[in-house]
Amino acid sequence: MATSEVQTVNAAGDKMRVALAVALVIGALVVFYMLAGRGGWVQWAGLLVGLLAAVAVFFTSEAGRQLIAFGRDAVREVKKVVWPERKEAMQITAYVFAFVVVMALFLWLTDKTLEWVFYDLILGWKK
Repeated sequence: MATSEVQTVNAAGDKMRVALAVALVIGALVVFYMLAGRGGWVQWAGLLVGLLAAVAVFFTSEAGRQLIAFGRDAVREVKKVVWPERKEAMQITAYVFAFVVVMALFLWLTDKTLEWVFYDLILGWKK
């Protein structure tokens, strides 16, 4: 028998936290422009403090916790990737470049052939 974890989500509280985070971002921008006469360091410090507060509030909401969980899962999946050796990566890169050159030549040849057929044979326009 499997047991499942039951979570209680306070939807109104989470919405309020996200709204507060958005308000903090807007407030940080307002503070940034209001402190324009005080100097660059004060201006940027006010913006940074407001943005850090907004991020902290956001990460206490359910959406923030889900974002953190997603990031952890992504890092875990990237660690599972088997990266190619240098020799194999160079070979694959050479294959891609060779294919691009062959495709470019094919498209150029097709374009010139169609140009010759339409303009010289069918329409009789000589350049």
